[in-house]
Amino acid sequence: MTSDKKRNTLHITRWLIAILVLTAVAGAAAWNRWLPEARRLIESARDGSDRDKCAQNFEGRDEREVDHAAAGKTDSHDHETPGSDEHADERDGEHDEGERGHDHDESGAVRLTKAAQANVGVRLEKVERKTFERTISVPAMAVERPGRSHIRVAAPMTGVVSRIYPLQDEAVEPGRPLFDLRLTHEEIVDAQADLLQTVEELDVVQREIDRLEEIVASGAVAGKTMLEREYEKRKLEAAIRSQRQRLLLHGLTPEQIDGIINSRTLLGGVTVYVPSRGESGPNAPAAMFFQVEELNVDPGQHVQVGDPLCVLADYSELFIQGKAFERDAPALERAANRNWDLSAVSDGDEGRGQTVAGLKIFSLANRVDPASRAFLFHVRLPNELIRDRRTEDGRRFCSWQFKPGQRMELLVPVERWAERIVLPRDAVVQDGAESYVFEKNDGHFDRRAVRVEYRGQYSVVLADDGAIRPGATVAVAGAYQIHLALKQQSSAPADPHAGHNH
Repeated sequence: MTSDKKRNTLHITRWLIAILVLTAVAGAAAWNRWLPEARRLIESARDGSDRDKCAQNFEGRDEREVDHAAAGKTDSHDHETPGSDEHADERDGEHDEGERGHDHDESGAVRLTKAAQANVGVRLEKVERKTFERTISVPAMAVERPGRSHIRVAAPMTGVVSRIYPLQDEAVEPGRPLFDLRLTHEEIVDAQADLLQTVEELDVVQREIDRLEEIVASGAVAGKTMLEREYEKRKLEAAIRSQRQRLLLHGLTPEQIDGIINSRTLLGGVTVYVPSRGESGPNAPAAMFFQVEELNVDPGQHVQVGDPLCVLADYSELFIQGKAFERDAPALERAANRNWDLSAVSDGDEGRGQTVAGLKIFSLANRVDPASRAFLFHVRLPNELIRDRRTEDGRRFCSWQFKPGQRMELLVPVERWAERIVLPRDAVVQDGAESYVFEKNDGHFDRRAVRVEYRGQYSVVLADDGAIRPGATVAVAGAYQIHLALKQQSSAPADPHAGHNH
């Protein structure tokens, strides 16, 4: 009996232990689950107690202070308090007015880093008063100088091209050889033979005269014989002069003819050289070198007298041919008579190219083209080398800045305004009815509203009313990008917590 009781007691104890363990596990799980909620409830109760204490502390204040405090609490915690709308609207209006004042101070200024300025291509210049020329734009084109830019080299005599020295587009200096011709024309060969025969006969007569001088002096031979030999000598010298002129007309040079006489051999071929500046008198080429623009023959080709061998080009100076409207003729004549400077603008990769200033009108046409109704005029254009190199074998190749056929634009002045503020067109930003320039001050750019008196194709004239003063530094390139940065800065949302401490 006693053993049965002990056994029952042990059994009950085990069950109690199991129940306690299960209860502990379930309690731990429930505690982990409901602990955050319990904490939130405790904190909410604490906050409610704090609010009650705050409400009790404010009971002694006047009604206006209570209204302001309630409105402040409403803004901080996003709660609406009945009866406080009117005061809240008044305070919001004062706050908005303060915000607008702040925007007025900052909305016209923007700060850009040096990297940002470089990225948008900002370029700065100082504002200054200058004389502005109102111009008209005339389409134009670079062209060769008629009768000056090209030299056509022709075959001086009939023959076969045995050698060609230059290559296409190669630069050649005056005096350099161009072609070797092997003579095949019978008339040239006969003319050389006649000259050589006359020279030999003159030598014989001269030796006879030298021999007779001693004999005549001794009285053995009459003086009449001596006179006959002198007369024959003069006839041969006259024949040589005539034959030399004949060979010169065939294209031989005086040096080549002297070579035939001295060497007593016929000339089997001739070499054609680059013409020098002294050969053509007033029409002599002015360049220090030419470029082979065309090669018209091949080695072994038979050519006649006057056949073209090549074309040499001198592009050291060109003409700009302008095509103006008939109504622009008086303005062009006025600019030419007053010796005003013109500017030429070449086409570039991205719109406007290089500008060449200080040009003068060279000539004006005396008629209007009946087909196009264009009034033509010419402007002298000095050219510059942009590439000059030599190959390993000594050949020279060059490139010029301006080339015939290149499209250009001429700016012809028609009116002058003195002492005006003139800026490039890109320096002035147009935004609706407003025009702005950006002045740099202490590392930032201030937007200045300006009044535009005249807006041309490339320049803008601003009113001298104090909005922008001479000596100020403004952005003449990249101004529109600065304007976009300023607009982006103004449209950025404000920080709702800026200026408020909770």
